[in-house]
Amino acid sequence: MDLTKEEVPVEPSFKDFFWYWLKLGFISFGGPAGQIAIMHYDLVENKRWISEKRFLHALNYCMLLPGPEAQQLATYIGWLMHKTRGGLIAGGLFVLPSLVILVALSFVYMRFGHLPAIAAVLYGIKPAVVAIVSFAAYRIGSRILKNKAVWAIAITSFLAISVFELPFPLIILSAAILGFIGNCYSPHLLRGAEHKTTDKYYGKSVIDDDTSTPLHAIFNLPRLVKVALVGIAIWLTGMLILIVTFGWKAVFTQMAWFFTKAALLTFGGAYAVLPYVYQGVVTHYAWLTPTQMIDGLALGETTPGPLIMVVAFVGFVGGWTQVLAENPLLAGILAACLVTFFTFLPSFIFIFLGAPFIESTKNNLKFNAPLTAITAAVVGVIASLAVFFALHVFWPSDAKADLFAILTAMLGLIALVKYNLNVIKLIGVFALLGLAHQWLS
Repeated sequence: MDLTKEEVPVEPSFKDFFWYWLKLGFISFGGPAGQIAIMHYDLVENKRWISEKRFLHALNYCMLLPGPEAQQLATYIGWLMHKTRGGLIAGGLFVLPSLVILVALSFVYMRFGHLPAIAAVLYGIKPAVVAIVSFAAYRIGSRILKNKAVWAIAITSFLAISVFELPFPLIILSAAILGFIGNCYSPHLLRGAEHKTTDKYYGKSVIDDDTSTPLHAIFNLPRLVKVALVGIAIWLTGMLILIVTFGWKAVFTQMAWFFTKAALLTFGGAYAVLPYVYQGVVTHYAWLTPTQMIDGLALGETTPGPLIMVVAFVGFVGGWTQVLAENPLLAGILAACLVTFFTFLPSFIFIFLGAPFIESTKNNLKFNAPLTAITAAVVGVIASLAVFFALHVFWPSDAKADLFAILTAMLGLIALVKYNLNVIKLIGVFALLGLAHQWLS
């Protein structure tokens, strides 16, 4: 029940806190924008656990970090309300339902994906993936590509990854350096955006604008060093266990190492890091085929949680096909859990390290010029990913073009751009189109 503006909200019990984040983990569809909107409505407008100013103050920090900003925002708010255990619960439950669902879908895919009905559904969904990724490039580009300078960065990054096949980390580093240099000489060309309050008063919150910083949220250097050492120790322990148990070159160990690097490069959201993931898991390690990668993204779009959770599918399929074990299901589940752990561990560390400083200073953070340049480069990278997916979906082999896939992808993109169709609805419609196409063929 919604509170009136005059009522002072009661601080939630830990039980209510736990069940809220578990529920959110099952309903957090719509990508980061949708997930952040759900949290804003629930926590700022309805439950009033945190004021809008404090909410957006935390979001501004999360937007500057590599990793899924919605999951990091959940971790931040959970930590602010219930210390470290609150952050672990909020951030963990944000992804746990998605992990369970994706493991189940991955099993169905590997066990029954060859069946005509399943194959038809996947066939229909693939053009939707092309439309969704293309829409992501359009959506981000429409916000950031405001002048020739950022356009030039975006086009250069597109050519760098699609034509010259340069590594994604090199492209991001080069963009950051260009942004830094550009800020020194022409800062007006690389102005970023920031999340601003609506200046709408929703009523007093549990954590209000003028609520003093909790003791656990006050910055101090010894605590920062302790958190950093604990985080590094957890990562090293996990890696050492894998190395001792399986060896450095084993699939499990290489997955942990690769997705640790991927976690540190996810500036701009999941779509930005997908080309890097593709380069690694398909081209370099050959854990998945291009078709499996596209299918995994399609399944990832249908589940709640961050889109980067597609790594669970990657891990499951890689474990199922690459690990020489008597039980491929067990290998797949273990690999999915491993890559999820190593992908999200840095996100928790970043929040527990930096959030006390952000809360203590209470200065609004803005996107700086290097981040603007990185975001422009990300647009080019996502566009290259859309082209890659389109080539594999529209021309699945050396045969002629798939006119059904081309037409439906175009219709899907129009539906997203012009009519703002929900992604889940789009995938559902395209799955039915795939079944209809099989029935009519």
